[in-house]
Amino acid sequence: MASRRLNPSSIANPPHVPTAEPPAEFRSHALTLPPEALGLRFDQALARALPQYSRGRIKQWIESGAVQVEGRALRPKDKVLGGEQVRIEAQLPVQTAAAAEELPLEVVFKDRVLLVINKPAGLVVHPGAGNPQHTLQNALLAFDPRLALVPRAGLVHRLDKDTSGLLVVARTPEAHTALVAAMAEREIGREYLAVCTGVMTAGGTIDQPIARHRTQRTRMAVRADGRESVTHYRVVRRFRAHTLVRVELETGRTHQIRVHLAHAGFPVVGDPVYGGRRRLPAGCTPQLAAQLAGFSRQALHAARLTLQHPVTGREMAWEALLPADLQRLLAALEKDRT
Repeated sequence: MASRRLNPSSIANPPHVPTAEPPAEFRSHALTLPPEALGLRFDQALARALPQYSRGRIKQWIESGAVQVEGRALRPKDKVLGGEQVRIEAQLPVQTAAAAEELPLEVVFKDRVLLVINKPAGLVVHPGAGNPQHTLQNALLAFDPRLALVPRAGLVHRLDKDTSGLLVVARTPEAHTALVAAMAEREIGREYLAVCTGVMTAGGTIDQPIARHRTQRTRMAVRADGRESVTHYRVVRRFRAHTLVRVELETGRTHQIRVHLAHAGFPVVGDPVYGGRRRLPAGCTPQLAAQLAGFSRQALHAARLTLQHPVTGREMAWEALLPADLQRLLAALEKDRT
């Protein structure tokens, strides 16, 4: 990911100011297109020269007149010769219409370009149909109003509503572009802990494509015509009728862990979509029966996150302890073994 490291001097370091409207921010650049840009479209050449921005943002700046080439404007599709002097004076547009909302946030890490959040189960990540407010995105905009200038309020990936654990948030457009690219190149590590129904004999890899279910559009399914999806898992602890596994994502499809483990015959405990009918182990303790019957979400937690810092290049890692409901479930499973 070294090619995606950002210049620290180009990153704004705004204080946390709880204003209702995000202040306008600007980006200024003066550069010379390299000789190897000969024959490229202007937007393509400029995107290569400024990899910290997406090609879509570059094109938007060109079309708005914020980019001048030796005192004149070019179109995105115009071809360049290389050697042109380019000047950019651009304002960052607001990227999200979501409203800021003061909600509790557990911030595991923060600096001027990154936040790492430990999301509780039950919190929706993005506003959407049925969830216009009270989401993580609303909370992030209240925590830092300048996140309105970053796509998706800086969120680089997501967790299902009832999955707990770690999420990374970019605080600048440049960091967001770098981290989205790192995610696409599988350079951001994500490890989960899951309690599954059934006793696994060993770990393994599930390499099965995933796509939208053909008839139930709110579900995903393993389908031959789906997108590549790879999940690695290893056994952490076996119980009488359940297994605690550590899962590592190689790809990041919607509901991937839940779909893959259910497809392998080991659905995540409490999963209301892919878990099937709730089953109690024969002869289990009353405590375990109560925990299993009352566990109202998928027993899935994003426990570890690793990435290379987009400015310093430093390898960073964070871990989040299991939330209380999963700890109680594991304690009941452990007691049931004795």
